[in-house]
Amino acid sequence: MSRAAKPGPPPDPAPKPQPPKPPAWQRWLSPLLWLVVLGAVLGPIWLFSPGGSTLPYTEFVAKVDANQVEKVTVDDVGTVTGTLRDGTAFSSQVPTALGDTGLERRLADHGVAVSGKLHTSWTSLLVTFLPVVLLIGLFFWMGRRAQGSPVGGVMGFGRAKAKIIEAQRPTTRFTDVAGYEGVKQEIGEVVDFLRNPGRYAAAGAKGPRGVIMVGPPGTGKTLIARAVAGEASVPFLSVTGSAFVEMFVGVGASRVRDLFTEARNRAPAIIFIDEIDAVGSRRGLNGFGGQDEREQTLNQLLSEMDGFDQSSGIVVLAATNRPESLDPALLRPGRFDRQVTIPLPNQQERLAILRVHVDGKHVGEDVDLEVVARGTPGFSGADLANLVNEAAINAVRDNRTVIRAADLAAARDRVLLGRRETSNALLPEERRAVAVHESGHALIAALCDHADPVAKVTILPAGMALGSTEQLPEAERHLYSEAYLRDLLAVRMGGRAAEIVTFAQGSTGAANDIADATELATKMVTEFGLSPALGPVGYPTATPAFLGGPPQTARHYAEETQRIVDTEVARLLREAEDFAVRTLQDHRVALEHLAAQLVEQETVDGSAVTEALRAERSQRTLAS
Repeated sequence: MSRAAKPGPPPDPAPKPQPPKPPAWQRWLSPLLWLVVLGAVLGPIWLFSPGGSTLPYTEFVAKVDANQVEKVTVDDVGTVTGTLRDGTAFSSQVPTALGDTGLERRLADHGVAVSGKLHTSWTSLLVTFLPVVLLIGLFFWMGRRAQGSPVGGVMGFGRAKAKIIEAQRPTTRFTDVAGYEGVKQEIGEVVDFLRNPGRYAAAGAKGPRGVIMVGPPGTGKTLIARAVAGEASVPFLSVTGSAFVEMFVGVGASRVRDLFTEARNRAPAIIFIDEIDAVGSRRGLNGFGGQDEREQTLNQLLSEMDGFDQSSGIVVLAATNRPESLDPALLRPGRFDRQVTIPLPNQQERLAILRVHVDGKHVGEDVDLEVVARGTPGFSGADLANLVNEAAINAVRDNRTVIRAADLAAARDRVLLGRRETSNALLPEERRAVAVHESGHALIAALCDHADPVAKVTILPAGMALGSTEQLPEAERHLYSEAYLRDLLAVRMGGRAAEIVTFAQGSTGAANDIADATELATKMVTEFGLSPALGPVGYPTATPAFLGGPPQTARHYAEETQRIVDTEVARLLREAEDFAVRTLQDHRVALEHLAAQLVEQETVDGSAVTEALRAERSQRTLAS
């Protein structure tokens, strides 16, 4: 799924909105706040620090005894300030912890004028509460910086984090989306309802309240939502499901309410919730009760979708790749009326997407996009975009600006197999073993009636694979016959069969082939009903609909059934291996010829496989 090229020069992008400039009082608030804090810290120190020199208590008593002190002032905490007879100011501290020191009698005996004062109490309060004031000021400053908007601070914590796109801003249209004409037609009715609600009212029809788009990752669900916003020319409120989930109870529900309130104020409008499974998962699965924050948020979303006025012109779009995890109450009619599946693109759609992504790039004359589209089954729009980008990077790495067919082929290998390991050098005997292994795959594929043709064979390591045999399907298949599946098993076992024919033993190089063949044979027995011993009984594995992953190990049948399944899977694999071994023994000359060519050239195309079989037939004809 990608945007198609538009004729003519692209329109000028809309100016990026600038954040509102804060008023003058806000700009002066931060430095003024720091000046106040600095004054609160340094003020008491400067204001209440005693002037003059500081005398130890013993020296102060000695000066009193020497009649050098003229007058003193004593406060209630034992601080002594005064003036000597020469006019010098001083200060000292009476050690009150020692009890009565006789200072009062000594001052009176030496004619020192004594006065008292009460220690100021508000200074101690200031020192006590100054850390609290500083913390409050720090939190206030951090809240203003983090919020970054006029409605900031703690009061804006529960507001919805929706990105609002006004009618003039979206530029994506349905014409920018390659393929998926049926999907665009179905979702286009939402646009028509928002533009012309009177047409539906005249026929007594009601527009959809919600449309949920499901499909594998990378198929363009978010891109279609942007196209809907551009086509409808109405405000578009975009938010992700994770924006509603917080660690604080009640915040998610508050954000849902705020989101729908904003949509009502801007109606007609579209609300788009991406990755809705983050907030719309089934209730009660995690073992928590109704007080769970996610359930509270989901309950609020259900009530908002079922409660807003039908004539308000609010439509909710949502996207997810985990529809099996959504709560049934969210999918019922009246909330999400339609569920639109956006599958992986077919061959024609892949061709259209590739044409979009190569637009504006220098493509060589040897590039055939139809061949690339035919060789990329199962690729999503994002995968195809990555494929073209990897091909461009490969051209730059070779100091070229033109993308060639070899660049696209190398990019396809990089996406499917991984990075080409040039440093993973094989030993001579390992190179021959890999060449024999891949030759076995290629020859079985060429000799089976229902197998896909061979496009390329290589013994260059890439990723975890020491070599690969690429097959290019002639057409997009949607149904697979039992004969095709059996030939596919034979092709998977062809590498191991070639090793047995040539070296009279297998190797670890066939481990991945055996695992793939075992998985396919298990599906043939338990899901496709292709086992005469088990019969037409299906035991599908519980796996996510679009995310894939390993199947669950729990089985829903008896031990005796499992024994039959194991026996039938082993029988299918053994029959496939026996067929591959017999076939390669009959074409031993072609196997040796193709393996020797791979050792010499490292990579050959499908014509080399056909040439090896033709050379073998010619040799047999001459021998006869």
